[in-house]
Amino acid sequence: MSLKRQACIAGAWEHPTRKAPDKTTAQLHAECAQGALADAGLSLADVDGYFCAGDAPGFGVLSMADYLGLDRLRHVDGTETGGSSYLVHVAHAAQAIAAGHCDVALITLAGRPRSEPARGVAASAHPGVPEFAFEQHAGLITLNAYALAAARHMHEFGTTAEQLAWVKVAASHHAQHNPHAMLPQVVTVADVLASPMLSDPLHKLDCCVVSDGGGALVVVRPEIARSLKRPLVNLLGAGESIKGQGGGRVDLTHSGSLLSGRQAFEEAGVRPADIQYASIYDSFTITVVMQLEDLGFCARGQGGRFVADGNLISGVGRLPFNTDGGGLCNNHPANRGGITKVIEAVRQLRGEAHPAVQVPGCTLALANGTGGLLGTRHGSATLILERA
Repeated sequence: MSLKRQACIAGAWEHPTRKAPDKTTAQLHAECAQGALADAGLSLADVDGYFCAGDAPGFGVLSMADYLGLDRLRHVDGTETGGSSYLVHVAHAAQAIAAGHCDVALITLAGRPRSEPARGVAASAHPGVPEFAFEQHAGLITLNAYALAAARHMHEFGTTAEQLAWVKVAASHHAQHNPHAMLPQVVTVADVLASPMLSDPLHKLDCCVVSDGGGALVVVRPEIARSLKRPLVNLLGAGESIKGQGGGRVDLTHSGSLLSGRQAFEEAGVRPADIQYASIYDSFTITVVMQLEDLGFCARGQGGRFVADGNLISGVGRLPFNTDGGGLCNNHPANRGGITKVIEAVRQLRGEAHPAVQVPGCTLALANGTGGLLGTRHGSATLILERA
């Protein structure tokens, strides 16, 4: 079943806080839900489908639905693929709407990793997890798993640290216009390279921020969307995939977006060259370079050259990306940046991004999510969205 124009994103809201020592995770979820529903012109009483992932406290969807007072739910989904979960949820909400299982789907994300610091250790660092015995002895953590992919990409294709740095530079040019951005200062390639080396070849400024906060989306039946006083944002295409180790037969230079992107473009009936704005998951600078290749914006191995010299800066380059500052500069709530990628794509399509970074006449956008570790196993999801 094609999802093309089967559902619309009617509400999108990003929590403004970046540190919330005075709130619980459940409170942040609730505030995000209220914000997105108000943006859509709807209320909790209208919601009959609810979606959340592993960031939700307690029994996940059960605890949060009860906490929010969602007592007329006909459909729930707790799919967990890390930071890509919320893009998967948009597609699953569209499927549920098309099948008649719900009419108004609420998707929430929230967390407090800045107020409740974690050690940055990969999920496999827990005995009993299948991969523990094969990976933990090597000291696997999130940072060095991405550094491993970056080092391999450099070895295979000649990608340079300077090219990776351009991703951060572009994000900082956009973040300067975001009053909520954690890192609003514009940086240069030299600044990135001068920042401390954390895991060769990744410097400190190659890494995303760690923030509290969250966000929410409201996905509705098209008939409902047309009755609301908001610009229509249609889902045109969606794809999801998981990439693992393949029993040791793994290529570190590509990701699950190779498949999820192909699915989304085929369903939407458009090409990468048609995309006017792209929200690309940016947990690290290498994540962006690899996703751009896998999504077809440039040839394999050419991602470093593609991002160089300001090519991702709105108003300057060919492909404006992450105009809110992204995870590298703005916000990476709950260590999961997927939902903010959809939120900024919606802003662009509505013409509601900051005027300094708004893409003129933006009618077609892509949002991409990655969850897990690029160097080991991860989920990938891609959405193509249209301003009706």
